[in-house]
Amino acid sequence: MLQTLKDWDRELFVWLNGLGIEQADAFWIYVTQISSWTPLFLLFIFLIFYKYKWKRGPIVFIILLVAFALTLFLTDLTKDYVARLRPNNAGELAELIRILQKPTNFSFFSGHASTSFAVTTFVVLALRDYSKWIYLAYIWPLIFVMSRIYVGVHYPSDIAVGAGVGTIIAVLLYKLMVWLLNRLFPDLANPADGETIPNG
Repeated sequence: MLQTLKDWDRELFVWLNGLGIEQADAFWIYVTQISSWTPLFLLFIFLIFYKYKWKRGPIVFIILLVAFALTLFLTDLTKDYVARLRPNNAGELAELIRILQKPTNFSFFSGHASTSFAVTTFVVLALRDYSKWIYLAYIWPLIFVMSRIYVGVHYPSDIAVGAGVGTIIAVLLYKLMVWLLNRLFPDLANPADGETIPNG
């Protein structure tokens, strides 16, 4: 059964990677770079401080950084433990696919997926009462993770597991944030809706 799943994972990767066209290479190489999304990160920070103000904003921002750091640590730990070769380093497979990047570290699970979903999920949970438009933030991790298949460095399972891990960590850290803010500022109204932050 496990081998069957691996075969499906490999076949899906080869098919998705094969959809790439040379005319789109520059776009995918650009969006797969974390630095390309700096304006979005600055927007996230601005919105956090706009909603939570200067008393609670720093705490929310610090917990967001903790979510990111914890996710990255768990990702690197798992990569070294599982030691799964990336598609671009996987012998005969590398000869069948389009490769636009050649990282040499391990594949499972995707740090791009885990960290982007951790950051986005935390930000969406923290700001969803301020604006429903914040759900559009998920466009970032979706493009970000698809780029990893396009450039030939991650299997779909790397991305799916990474997204799941990042999302779980974000939800848990958000709950910690709610608990902490309600105890530190029990009488401070939420500037977005005029109420204290709900428990959960």
